[in-house]
Amino acid sequence: MRSFTAKSIENAVDSLHLIGLRNPYTFVTFCICYTRDYNILRNLRAFRRIREQKMAFKIVRNDITKITADAIVNTANPVPTYMSGTDSAIYMAAGADRLLEERRKIGVIEDGDVAVTPAFDLPAKYIFHTVGPVWQGGDHGETDIERKCYENCLNKAVELGLESIAFTLISTGINGFPKAEALKIATSVFSSFLADHELDITLAVFDSESFRLSGRIFAGVSQYIDEHYVEAKIDEEYGCEAAEPCMEDSEAPNSPRSHGRNRRERGKGFFLNRIRLDECKSAPAPREDLMVGAAASAPMQRSLDDVVKNLSETWSESLLRLIREKGYEETEVYKRANVDRKLFSKIRNDRDYQPKKTTAMAFAIALRLNFDETKDFLGRAGYAFSPSSLFDTIVRYCIENEEYNFMDINEVLFDYDQPLLG
Repeated sequence: MRSFTAKSIENAVDSLHLIGLRNPYTFVTFCICYTRDYNILRNLRAFRRIREQKMAFKIVRNDITKITADAIVNTANPVPTYMSGTDSAIYMAAGADRLLEERRKIGVIEDGDVAVTPAFDLPAKYIFHTVGPVWQGGDHGETDIERKCYENCLNKAVELGLESIAFTLISTGINGFPKAEALKIATSVFSSFLADHELDITLAVFDSESFRLSGRIFAGVSQYIDEHYVEAKIDEEYGCEAAEPCMEDSEAPNSPRSHGRNRRERGKGFFLNRIRLDECKSAPAPREDLMVGAAASAPMQRSLDDVVKNLSETWSESLLRLIREKGYEETEVYKRANVDRKLFSKIRNDRDYQPKKTTAMAFAIALRLNFDETKDFLGRAGYAFSPSSLFDTIVRYCIENEEYNFMDINEVLFDYDQPLLG
């Protein structure tokens, strides 16, 4: 009797998905039980757990007291009181008197531990009170306590059977824990946790500084924006042709053309200042291998055969073909694109699915497409790169420089107040 291997089960599940079977796992389980090869059930369950994972997590710029979730996490004091910052905001929004009364029933909370109270007037079921570290230079176990806070809160959510939880960056307020380090710890813990659990995790940050893991691609993006987006916006707003020659020595300083150029230069300064926001960033020097201009990093072009043979493909069909051709698993692609299983299933089963532009871009990044491939991929959804779109310019820079790290790209988009990928 033929034994089912783990790989054959995965292939069977994929095939049954393709023919539209509503629940292929039930059918495959029946086949296994019929052949009495029960050992493979363990592999089936593992595949199902991996396949059905939701998106990694999402980072939003928002006040945590405004986020709807089963639980929100508060950086608490060890003793029953509340101070300034997020701690105070949560108490005020929940109803300070009632929340403090519940908190007093708990008593002292040790560093890294978590206690639970009702959320009262907040749009949540529970408040998780966790005591984070006070930063003392990093040599007193602060990072271990920080990690323990995130882990214990996630485990408590599982214990209570919750489906969603919202965090802030623990202890980065008056406790002084560095925001960049807190973000690295949080994303590391979340990623490890989601390998074995399903939970909708939201990380609320209040400013772009909190979001910045590093500045390694900021300088390169800034230069690229200056060279591409700003010029396009000036031409669009001031009606100057790109090929217009500079004012010659013989050109009268008060002529219409000179006035146009002066307005253009003033406009350029305005746009540069506007897109940099309140930019007093101390970004480190860019890596030399990333500071490659578009001309120096010309993307590999597709062959004519590739272009012709796929002329009639829809966007959804193109997505599935590219996943196969590049040797990726569907799970890893939609997770890298920060898309949940339910949406991907909808895309897969609808050949005419129309994605949002941010979703299409996210899959291009997840597939690690070059610029030429990305243009074709977006075109099948009816989109194109616009030189006057700051979002498009940033994503194009990252693709041309082979920057496919989702967190890094969203970091830059967030800093420039642009929509995030996924």
